[in-house]
Amino acid sequence: MGRVGTEPEMKYTPNGTAVTNLRLATDRYRRDGEDATDWHTVIVWGKTAEAVNQYVQKGQRIYVAGRLVNNTWEGDDGQRRHRTEVHTQEVVFLDSNGNGNGASDDSDEDSPF
Repeated sequence: MGRVGTEPEMKYTPNGTAVTNLRLATDRYRRDGEDATDWHTVIVWGKTAEAVNQYVQKGQRIYVAGRLVNNTWEGDDGQRRHRTEVHTQEVVFLDSNGNGNGASDDSDEDSPF
C-alpha cells in the first residue's frame, strides 16, 4: 500500500493486451526514528490496467497485491542492469476519485467498515 509517484502509462502488447506501468512509494520506518521512502515499479495487466490508467492519478493511495519479477538486461553502455517489478494480481483504489470508483475516506455511520 502506498502513494502513486508517477502518472500511470498504458501501452498495448502486440496481441492487444493492455499494460500499465507506474511507480509506487511506500514508507518505511527506520530504527533511528527517521522515515524512509521505498520506490516500487508496478506492472498492471488487462482490464485492470485500463481501469488504473483511467482512474488513478499521481498522489493517490492504492493497494497492490501480486508477485515479484526480477528482470536483468544489458544496457547501451554494456553494463548489466537489474530491476524488480511487482506484477499485480489485485489493485484496490483507496482514495475516492469522484467517479464512484475506489473507496472513500469519508466515514459512513451505517457501514460496518
